[in-house]
Amino acid sequence: MKFVRAGAVLLAGTALSGVPALAQTAPAGPGAAAAPAQTPATVPSVAPAPVRTIKTLRVEGAQRIEPETVLSYTKLRVGIPYTPETLDQALKDLQASELFADFSIAGVETGDIVLRVRENPIINRVILEGNKRLKNDKITKEIRLAPRQIFTRTAVRQDVARIIELYRRQGRFGAVVEPKMVSLDQNRVDVVFEISEGPKSKVRQINILGNEKFSDDQLRGEMATKQSRWFRLLSSNTSYDQDRLAYDQQKLRQFYLTEGYADFRVTSAVAELTPDKQDFIITYVVEEGPRYKFGDVAVDSQIRDFDNTKLAASLPMKKDDWYNAKLVEDSVESLSQTAGLFGYAFTDVNPEFQRDREALTMSVTFNIAEAKRTYVERIEINGNTQTQDKVVRREIRLAEGDAFNSFQVRRSQDRINSLGYFQDKLEIKQNPGSAPDRLVLETNVEERSTGELQLSAGYSSLERFIIQANITQRNFRGKGQELRAGVNYSAYSKSVELGFTEPYVFDKNIAMGVDIFRRDFNAFNFVGTNRQTTYSQVSTGFQVRAGVPLTEYWSLSGRYGLTYDEVGLANSFFNAAGECDVTIAGRYLCEQLGNRWTSSVGYSLIYDSLNSRLRPTAGHRFSFSQDFAGLGGDVKYIRTRAEGSKFKGLGSGFVLSWLGEGGYIHSLESSRGPGIDPVRITDRFYLGEPQFRGFDIRGVGPRVQRRFFTGNAADGTQALITDRNQLVDDALGGKAYYLTRLELELPLGSGAREMGLRPSIYVQAGSLFDLTRPRPTADPPFEQLRDASGNLRFNTDGSPTLVGNIQRDANGNALYATPEGLGTTCATGTLVNGVCTGTTVNTLQRNTPFVENYFGGRWTPRVSVGIGVNWNSPFGPLRIDLAKALVTQAGDDPKLITFNVGTQF
Repeated sequence: MKFVRAGAVLLAGTALSGVPALAQTAPAGPGAAAAPAQTPATVPSVAPAPVRTIKTLRVEGAQRIEPETVLSYTKLRVGIPYTPETLDQALKDLQASELFADFSIAGVETGDIVLRVRENPIINRVILEGNKRLKNDKITKEIRLAPRQIFTRTAVRQDVARIIELYRRQGRFGAVVEPKMVSLDQNRVDVVFEISEGPKSKVRQINILGNEKFSDDQLRGEMATKQSRWFRLLSSNTSYDQDRLAYDQQKLRQFYLTEGYADFRVTSAVAELTPDKQDFIITYVVEEGPRYKFGDVAVDSQIRDFDNTKLAASLPMKKDDWYNAKLVEDSVESLSQTAGLFGYAFTDVNPEFQRDREALTMSVTFNIAEAKRTYVERIEINGNTQTQDKVVRREIRLAEGDAFNSFQVRRSQDRINSLGYFQDKLEIKQNPGSAPDRLVLETNVEERSTGELQLSAGYSSLERFIIQANITQRNFRGKGQELRAGVNYSAYSKSVELGFTEPYVFDKNIAMGVDIFRRDFNAFNFVGTNRQTTYSQVSTGFQVRAGVPLTEYWSLSGRYGLTYDEVGLANSFFNAAGECDVTIAGRYLCEQLGNRWTSSVGYSLIYDSLNSRLRPTAGHRFSFSQDFAGLGGDVKYIRTRAEGSKFKGLGSGFVLSWLGEGGYIHSLESSRGPGIDPVRITDRFYLGEPQFRGFDIRGVGPRVQRRFFTGNAADGTQALITDRNQLVDDALGGKAYYLTRLELELPLGSGAREMGLRPSIYVQAGSLFDLTRPRPTADPPFEQLRDASGNLRFNTDGSPTLVGNIQRDANGNALYATPEGLGTTCATGTLVNGVCTGTTVNTLQRNTPFVENYFGGRWTPRVSVGIGVNWNSPFGPLRIDLAKALVTQAGDDPKLITFNVGTQF
């Protein structure tokens, strides 16, 4: 802003400046001789500048600001003397206030001082135009100008610089901001920032000079910054970031130090903007230096409990190995942890290096300073506003007064993280206590949402739309209790489940829980294009659970369950005699009808060393479970299952995991007839979505599919309907299954991580098998009948003539339909007292002809590969899977895409 000062300042300086005057001699007294006249060569003396006094003081031009306020910014007061310097300072004070667009001083000659001001306008609105990449709220909170504040050009310039800096942080170095002012009435203005965001500045090229041992590509791979290429479209590391430039230099140094180049250094790093001001070219100049080997490696411990020789032998580096700074760093951490295991919490481990530039060796001596064994004085828990202290304390493996143990501290961190109640990366700090041998364990937690509302939606060719809703509170009342409820709805199944778990009964390390459920399962088939329900399974029951830890990693749990199963069919699948019609429902379903009680008791033996139960990156988990049915009830079997998983962090954000599971159920009942498996359909295993990605729900394993015939009486043709939507596909389950999955979680850039994206790729293999082959429904099968000339024969109603086409009762009598729709065995009339009476002609009931196939009885594996993405979206956790079934068996039901979404509260 250009401030204008009135010419009165200059006038004041002229008026107040001293004017040279000739010195006059005082007249002589009587009789005195007259003084000789002063010669012209004499230099007159300069009189001092006169000092004036302010007589009056007033302010002109102030509108919003009170005159007293204007005067308060200066030191001018009535009655005080003033000089040109005094008035100039007053003008500077008015300028510094940033309240005025113009100001001047009048009345300098007379002492009647007038301060004339013109106030800066008031901001009516601050308008942002052209910003698309940065929303208004992110810009307005960073700038100073705001409505009802005073407008100054200095603030405008500062805000322009702030906005440009915001865009540079986004990698847009070509952003241009042009401020404009729109004058309004009443001395108000609108401030408009016209923003041209420009393209995002990428790193076009990374040049490395001076490297001889390693290629440019290899060194670029060690850097966080990446060159802009089409296949890095979603990466945020291709944008230029000045802070990342220094980080990449450190990454280069770390890489060379791990390869033995101890003298490596980066002599210069320059980032140049391309002539079009769109991209950057980064050039590093490096000096690699010679490669070193390890010299003597020793440990010098001042702690008497340690054997220096044994400690040195346990270190990963040996003499004459190539020098690796990462191994030295890991050794320091390992020695500190070893000391912590013996109770020395504050052990100081310092590596001492002896470099031999001639022999190119680097000798290392690890000095362990003397320390005292440390004890836990106090355990502090901070930040838990909802979760009770005891919920956290019972996961800490150390108690107050115990000897310090670093392993137990790490285990405590893992157990607390596994609760899922707090934010990730929790750390238990070790602070000095009241004495040198005492410490305080400080646990700072940050609570997270422990309630989850999960909604899953999908589409199946068999089930149409599938909706699942589950609500879970994993930290009910802040006591660590779990309360959950779930609802599942589809054309295939419906269920309601409730559960409650108390992890510490009466504050003892014993967990107990109870589940109550009702599950409705419906199968269906098609008549033409009309879908109709076939059999239904309704299971109602409860389960009581209890568990106790055996060791730190092993635990044992037991359970008892009681279930009432009702397996039935719709009325349309029963004949006139009230019997299940196998030609409509299928023999394999008719054999499963009935109600039964299942009383079972079971146990699980579990080993768990995962560092987190929610998002593990290291550790193992294994469980072996068995359930015995027959403790009362109508069903007897033994079911065995085993599950295992292993997680390993590969560095740089990669996490490799392996999961495997399998099971087998063996019936303890005698055979229920030929072609009938002793294990009922309600007790068998099923395999498919969600555990086997790439296949639909119950899309793998033994099943019966029925395809119908269609015929044309005009030309005698007959065809088999192959449309999947018009076949009966009944999953029968199996007695044995196995499933394994190898998955690699992929790291993304910082921007994607902030969005909560966690992609992974995986391969799965598994199978469901071992079931007694069911007897065919149509026995003998439907066959076309032709005359001696090979022509297709038709029934009197025009349908193709097929063996087994006529519906019959249990005694083999043909069934007819009366005009009233009632079933009878009489061709004419109705059955009265075992005799057909009447002359009404009834219609012979015929079955829709079909071909029935049994699939999936073999153990042959199915294989699928896919990619999935977990996303913590604004509307909740979202999981999307794109899986392709590579190896399938006849009858399997593949599925390409699945997704589910939920939210937390």
